[in-house]
Amino acid sequence: MKVLDFPLVKITLAFILGIIASYYLHFSISIIAFWVSVSFIAFCGAFFWNLKHNKKSILFGNTCYALSFFIGALTLLCHTQSLQKSNYTHCKIAFKNPEFITLILREKLKSNDYSDRYIGLVKTISGKAYSGKIIVNVQKDSIQNPLIVGNSIKIQTILKQNKPSKNPNQFDYSKYLADKQIYAQIYCQKKEISVSKTVQKDIWYYCAKLHSRIISNLEKSKFNTAEMNVALALILGQQQEISQDIIQDYQYSGATHILSVSGLHVGFIMLFITFILKPIPNTRKGSFLKLASILISLAGFAIISGLSPSVLRSVVMFSFVAIGSHLRRNGNIYHTLLVSILLILIFEPYFLFDVGFQLSYIALFFILWLHPILKNIYKPKYKIIIYIWEALTVSFAAQIGTLPLCLYYFHQFPGLFFVTNIIILPILSFIMIAGIVVMIIAIFTSPPLFMIMIFEKSIYLLNFMIHAVASVDSFVIRDISFNLYHLWAFSFFIIGTIIWIKKPSFKKLIFMFTSIITIQLAFILTKVETENEEELIVYNEKNNTLISERLGRNIVLYSRDTIDKNMNKRNINSYLVGNSITLSKIKEIKNVLYFKNTKILIIDSTKAYSEKIQPDILIITQTSRINLDRLLLHIHPKIVIADGSNSNSIQKYWRNSCLKKNIPFHSTKEKGYYQL
Repeated sequence: MKVLDFPLVKITLAFILGIIASYYLHFSISIIAFWVSVSFIAFCGAFFWNLKHNKKSILFGNTCYALSFFIGALTLLCHTQSLQKSNYTHCKIAFKNPEFITLILREKLKSNDYSDRYIGLVKTISGKAYSGKIIVNVQKDSIQNPLIVGNSIKIQTILKQNKPSKNPNQFDYSKYLADKQIYAQIYCQKKEISVSKTVQKDIWYYCAKLHSRIISNLEKSKFNTAEMNVALALILGQQQEISQDIIQDYQYSGATHILSVSGLHVGFIMLFITFILKPIPNTRKGSFLKLASILISLAGFAIISGLSPSVLRSVVMFSFVAIGSHLRRNGNIYHTLLVSILLILIFEPYFLFDVGFQLSYIALFFILWLHPILKNIYKPKYKIIIYIWEALTVSFAAQIGTLPLCLYYFHQFPGLFFVTNIIILPILSFIMIAGIVVMIIAIFTSPPLFMIMIFEKSIYLLNFMIHAVASVDSFVIRDISFNLYHLWAFSFFIIGTIIWIKKPSFKKLIFMFTSIITIQLAFILTKVETENEEELIVYNEKNNTLISERLGRNIVLYSRDTIDKNMNKRNINSYLVGNSITLSKIKEIKNVLYFKNTKILIIDSTKAYSEKIQPDILIITQTSRINLDRLLLHIHPKIVIADGSNSNSIQKYWRNSCLKKNIPFHSTKEKGYYQL
């Protein structure tokens, strides 16, 4: 049976399409609940009709897929916490005035230079029960009173909504947090926090305590801090304390995936457990004992590593493989993948929009699908060459499959990814096995010094090799313009080409040529859109004023600082890459600009302007000490814009002045960039 003919494929695809439609179209729960009921009744009617007439019907299949679609849409809505009446987003007063908020710390996040950061679960606001996840930012100070996961804290503060990206084409952190059901943050100091004596001892508390115990015992064994942080990422998925330099090396060498615990790591763990259990005979009881041990070990590992999407996907996948092996059923591996996807998305539909989740499944799918083709191109005789060829083909299969998505999200490509994967796999295999042993010992006591030294040196060697590859800067291709058209066109081309290579035929050749035409159309559409676009943008910059004027592919940047061109280009680089354009000129800002039929007056700290000018737009920069009330008596702009170079305090006066005159006021610090 072909994979696409299997009903589970179509059911899963319909379920996924329902999630996507609900995510982008924002259905209401009542409408979707109605359609779920209608489709369920239709499904039951078609089922009993089939049963009565004892024959297959197209209607039954269509009603089944329709039901899957609407269940997918309803599943996403049910997991959207902001739609629940008890969610703190419905307590509007907490976003305006300081309120007493009680919450429980759930997870420790990576700290920044100013704050320790946690994820907390809101319990009450001013005595009323509320729910929802929130980020707690606790200012760093000299007070040695660390908070722990499970602490119940009370604080009087204002909730701060997550703000969208302030400049065009930048990473939208607020959307990223919203997909994780986090809609606001708290900023406070330790002295403002009242910590309850009782600690909520749930699974998250014990996981955090286990992590603390492991770290404490490793530190007692004098484990080097830098190597220990990498070890915690490799084995437990804890990346909070890894330095930015090490993370950058892994990114530029194409080895970021090994810092995020995924299928590679879970596969090593499963092989290691299977090896330990090998002496147990393959009797009925013995096989069941092996299966139970593997499933418990994988579930325990998933919980300890924080139940991240990549770990969940891998654990569910390998759990199904283990169950299939126990039942002596070598089923289609693609169906196993689909079952794991469906099971995960039923419980966490927002995982579908997680980049790591997408890349993990696509990489695994292409390893299973494309690797056998690449492997058969050449058949070496010697073991060392077999190993290198195997590593190369696996790496290329995963990279080819994930390439369009990587370019779309990250706009860069590590040219030496295949070198990285060849050199790190042997040492990573040793690190994973040795790391599991060391971590298990560290749960109970400090590991022996010789084990720590071997483990530490192996991680040092891994970091050294990664750094050596990442240092070849010329092989890291950055700032690649790759939009949604390119993503779909190149994905279509890759799939079409592989289908034709696997089993060539005239129809498949036509399909492949069609995919090539699609790529050409993607470039044509991008070019047409780029050349027809005309816009002026006022950016949000703290210590500078940036305004760009774009006419098609030509863009002129107006800046206060025209000397440091690299800095100015870096500030608008996301916009240039996202729109497939290059910077034409950098000019010094003048007091008056014209864009199409719009007159723009710019006033800076010199306060130089002519009262005869009647601008359509007034832009105030560099904390200009002007009397805006008096100025608005002489000029009558349609809108007043204050960029990021102005102080927050003076913008409050300007807002009030505009309010009196009924003139719109746009602060880039609050609302982000202004686009004309």
